Amino acid sequence: MRFEQYVLRMPKAAMMVVLDDAQENVLMMWRHRFIVDRWVWELPGGYVDPGEEPAVTAAREVEEETGWRPRNIEPLVSLQPSVGTTDAENLLFVSYGADYLGEPEDINEAERIEWLPLDSIRTRIETGEIIGAASLVGLLHVLAFRA
Repeated sequence: MRFEQYVLRMPKAAMMVVLDDAQENVLMMWRHRFIVDRWVWELPGGYVDPGEEPAVTAAREVEEETGWRPRNIEPLVSLQPSVGTTDAENLLFVSYGADYLGEPEDINEAERIEWLPLDSIRTRIETGEIIGAASLVGLLHVLAFRA
């Protein structure tokens, strides 16, 4: 049997779940996603530059997009959001704590930057405020396995 398989290959992306020192709140970005025409909460992150370590990418993106510098960074999980048609590895990291540097460098990334209570995440998922695969996986991983 023969069939055609369309494949979309994307650069690697790295995102970070940034928790506050008490591990009760997570740093999120409220942004408009034009492709689905929705306002959603997302984790900070972006594409990995050639030759750049993914953890460095994730930390750099957090600083540029939120104005916070993550500390105590650990790998969390790797995922392929649409494995049937897309090669788009997403590498997720977690940071336990962050230091405020000032306003974000990239003012076009988000409408708002906020520390959301982790106990509000389930409701935000149920109401469709969090829909991105990487954000869902990172947040659910932290909720399921945090100490």
